[in-house]
Amino acid sequence: MRTMFGRLAGAMLALVVSTGLAAAQSKITIAVGGGACLCYLPTVLAKQLGEYDKAGLAVELVDLKGGSDALKAVLGGSADVVSGYFDHCVNLAAKKQELQSFVVYDRYPGLVLVVSPKHTGEINSVKDLAGKKVGVSAPGSSTDFFLKFLLKKNGLDPMNTAVIGVGLGATAVAAMEQGQIDAAVMLDPAVTVLQGNHKDLKILSDTRTQHDTLEVFGGEYPGGALYSTTAWVNKHEKEVQGLTNAIMATLNWIHSHSAEEIMAKMPDEIVGKDKAQYLAALKNTIPMYSQTGKMDPKGAEAVLAVFSTGSPEVAKAGIDVTKTYTNKYVDQVKTTGMSK
Repeated sequence: MRTMFGRLAGAMLALVVSTGLAAAQSKITIAVGGGACLCYLPTVLAKQLGEYDKAGLAVELVDLKGGSDALKAVLGGSADVVSGYFDHCVNLAAKKQELQSFVVYDRYPGLVLVVSPKHTGEINSVKDLAGKKVGVSAPGSSTDFFLKFLLKKNGLDPMNTAVIGVGLGATAVAAMEQGQIDAAVMLDPAVTVLQGNHKDLKILSDTRTQHDTLEVFGGEYPGGALYSTTAWVNKHEKEVQGLTNAIMATLNWIHSHSAEEIMAKMPDEIVGKDKAQYLAALKNTIPMYSQTGKMDPKGAEAVLAVFSTGSPEVAKAGIDVTKTYTNKYVDQVKTTGMSK
């Protein structure tokens, strides 16, 4: 993975203007909440397709274990932008930290609550997770939020379930297959890999499709997006527009090419050795990718409702969810001529 993603150390927030005959480029560091996860594929693919360069940006992708770690990188000043789940923007608003997403690339969250193959016989429902060990990508990440929401929805106290960070890729699959945890909230391609290895894999909740997402949340629920602090977005409108142009061009490319063509563009270290499993997972995931890049206001409200249900802090905060996202830059893509 290191060959694809730069290291966090030494990442610069200052804008760098290239010298010589090369066109001026702004340097942007994007912290990704798990680069191998298909939910973040548009961010990685945009680099593979050269879309960031076309937008006048020198983008460095930094791969981290989960969305919470990517968020910490931006709040700590070692990265500019997060490629992660929008729900962090809502959650942090309750703590008076202003974050704003500006382009959404996942229509659904794609989160799946899966039972470990070693514990299939003893866990048949979410209620059976009381007192169990459940894996998430990282504590405080969207996988963790989802778990707590499901536990609360099923009448359980989230504090009675042990949450363990296991990452999103091979480490999560290994933890599940070895029975180190009883269940886990996972994302593709890891879910499809487990399904390929264990035909009787038990899934307790699935948000990879519109039907399942509506069933779980009662409405649309946006997943991955590019976001940053509101202050950074306001100070770097040119860069934000460039990033939005790049992601929109990539989404258009995804929806006009086959899964095989998309996989061919992805780095070998992300695809892995089992290309058939990766391809199967990718085919399952493509419908999840947005075609508009826009935040659905109802989806944002659904995120707020979910967090208000599970967190008294969020419920009491009086959050204006419209401030946690903007569609302004997506609306301007066509006028910039970058949507073709």
